[in-house]
Amino acid sequence: MASSGVDYVNTSTPFDDKKPDYKKEGYDDEERPDSISIKRGDATQRKLKPRHIQLIGIGGTIGTALYVQIGRGLINGGPASLFIAFTLWCSFILAVTLCMAEMVTYLPISSPFIRFAGRYVDDAFGVAAGWNFFVFEAMLVPFEIVACNVIIHYWSDAVPAGGIISIVIVLYGLINLLAVKWYGESEFWAALGKVLLIIGLIIYTFITMLGGNPKHDRFGFRYWVDPGSFTELYYEGHLGRFLGFLQCLILASFTVAGPDYVSMAAGEAENPRVVMPRAYNSVFYRLTAFFVLGSLCVGINVPFNDAELIAAFKDGKPGAAASPYVVAMNRLSIQVLPDIVNAMVLASAFSAGNSYVYCASRSLYGLALEGKAPRFLTRCTRQGVPIYCVLVVLVLALLSFLQLSENSAVVLQWFVNLVTASQLINFCVMCFTFIRFKKACDAQRLNRNTLPYKSFGQPFAAYYGLTGCFVMTFVGGYPVFLKGQWDLPTFLFSYMMIFVFPVLYIGWKLIKKTKFKSPMEVDLYQDLEEIEEYTKNFVPTPDKNAVDRWFNKIFS
Repeated sequence: MASSGVDYVNTSTPFDDKKPDYKKEGYDDEERPDSISIKRGDATQRKLKPRHIQLIGIGGTIGTALYVQIGRGLINGGPASLFIAFTLWCSFILAVTLCMAEMVTYLPISSPFIRFAGRYVDDAFGVAAGWNFFVFEAMLVPFEIVACNVIIHYWSDAVPAGGIISIVIVLYGLINLLAVKWYGESEFWAALGKVLLIIGLIIYTFITMLGGNPKHDRFGFRYWVDPGSFTELYYEGHLGRFLGFLQCLILASFTVAGPDYVSMAAGEAENPRVVMPRAYNSVFYRLTAFFVLGSLCVGINVPFNDAELIAAFKDGKPGAAASPYVVAMNRLSIQVLPDIVNAMVLASAFSAGNSYVYCASRSLYGLALEGKAPRFLTRCTRQGVPIYCVLVVLVLALLSFLQLSENSAVVLQWFVNLVTASQLINFCVMCFTFIRFKKACDAQRLNRNTLPYKSFGQPFAAYYGLTGCFVMTFVGGYPVFLKGQWDLPTFLFSYMMIFVFPVLYIGWKLIKKTKFKSPMEVDLYQDLEEIEEYTKNFVPTPDKNAVDRWFNKIFS
């Protein structure tokens, strides 16, 4: 149990100041002990550089939703509702990010927020949080695989769906079963492509709205006036416009991911106490820029009543045919660009699925380390890859073959409904865990000013994020309760995890007889000595070439 009389974090360690000569001991630069996560029992390795961490955080959150499904929000709510909803939701994501940034930079361990939930709140709470997050990430893998298949069929139906799905699963396996540095490298380049795509589309919007298009049409914000900034959904009048906005907010809660992806890489990041604070700061602001500006661009490019856009979603057209950007290009008679956008969206979907395999396997690994999943799942390869965890995720990815017997749009919507509630529960867990962490710090007189990163506005930011995410968890499936809108599969997929989470919590609590921890019972110092030893002995690995050095400097 933690001591109650500590007013500061002692950054010194009892270890010898002399740094060992690893080359004399037979290690090369890739296998030095200071690249290994030093928590006992954790065999993952710290080989992800700052640029990897930054782009993993961005890459995992930018999938097909930002380019394609965002069009559904425009149809349901109109351009103003879409923009306001995404802007508002980003404020909740900031609150969640602040909570995770402080805890993870203090203890950058594998699967941090899952394990923190058990340490700072209740072991049963950690079990429920861990399995919820695992289901969330694991179900996003088949979602993106189905999306990849749909996108490829934008060009041709020559390759059968089963063949495409199989190829994607094999590629995910190869990338994730290699050393973590190769995962980081592949994800870095794929994520960089996503960033270039959204930046390119923002620039495209600015140029075309000012008349830089084949028709020389200087349309500006015309579609915000005609047909208008807001549209009605389900009902007429103010209620209809509010429901349209609410539908946009639900879309934003699915589209805009939080700090999960950066956090999950903490246990494999080089020098995490230096790298992670920068990653949390920069990733949030970049994502906010992408999502807020992206939602604004969509409303500028296409009116919410565009017949082609409505038909694309109604008829389930493949690939980027439903993308508001492609629809805008067709309206302006622009050639070639739609194919380029579709190719980039394909890369985006593939990269997002790759990130989900990584995060799902690491969350399962974290559960196994804590004894909340079978012990054999803790086994890692010599390269530090939790092999059995990766294989379990790839087996679950076989659910993507459901598309062979169902319409792809139906299968995609199943996965969207299931994971949206799970994601919001994850955010609630992060905020509540931080609240308990801060109470423990206050009770044990641990001065938060001495932490590697102290978040501002606490605990109000945590309560703000918790409130918003908790309310949206129950709002997500509201259309099924409207007159004439009842649909049993939609209800089950929207609210399944809301029922499963408390069952997991209560079940584990009864079986293991766990206790809700008081602030004085929380152990704030578990793993701290090992983290400080690693930080003290850390020796940066030299950049391999000028390109590597350049990227590390930009993304550090």
